[in-house]
Amino acid sequence: MLIAGFPAGAWGTNCYVVAPAAGEECVIIDPGHEATQGVEDTLAKHRLKPVAVILTHGHIDHVASVVPVCGAHDVPAWIHPRDRYMLDDPEKALGRSIGAQLLGELTIGEPDDVRELSDGSTLELAGLELTVAHAPGHTKGSVAFRLPETAEIPSVFFSGDLLFAGSVGRTDLPGGDMDELFASLARVCLPLDDSTVVLSGHGPQTTIGRERASNPYLAELARGLGDAGRTATPRRGM
Repeated sequence: MLIAGFPAGAWGTNCYVVAPAAGEECVIIDPGHEATQGVEDTLAKHRLKPVAVILTHGHIDHVASVVPVCGAHDVPAWIHPRDRYMLDDPEKALGRSIGAQLLGELTIGEPDDVRELSDGSTLELAGLELTVAHAPGHTKGSVAFRLPETAEIPSVFFSGDLLFAGSVGRTDLPGGDMDELFASLARVCLPLDDSTVVLSGHGPQTTIGRERASNPYLAELARGLGDAGRTATPRRGM
């Protein structure tokens, strides 16, 4: 398995390129602000051919490079239907102006081929099997992707802005809901094995076991209290 990730743009959003091995087909997860060159460098370095872009949610820091990346490689983009509107209207999704200067750097709109994700489905792309989990809370259409465990590697969980090392996604933007976020954490994250590697939308990688033990939000849910830090402000994500 080859997973190459890099932080991109003004928000340091993690973009991931995933393939069975070098020299094969791949998928690109969350090509955000100023991610295009990093994607192209990664593809060239590992001799990869993209077959799809898949998106954990529709915030501009995760989708800003979708149009140029999909256009350059003639591949579809996958997004949950409840976040699809954000591709065309990022300011509506954020509830505030992101600045005319920054908007001038972005290619707003949908790529030519957009396909919709559904909860519990499995994407069979590039020789990979990615399970889709609808995980609202940060946005209404947030999803997470999971690669199954193999003899060589533990399961890998691409959490988007649901779960971070030491924190969770913010819920104070349009479509955010703390109760939904906690329900998603309980339903999607807690059942995962402790060995599951978490690759999130921002910050370093972690594991479910580490977060179950030390993340104040997940730890309280694991103990059955379910209201950890509900008055606190989660620290990462747009």
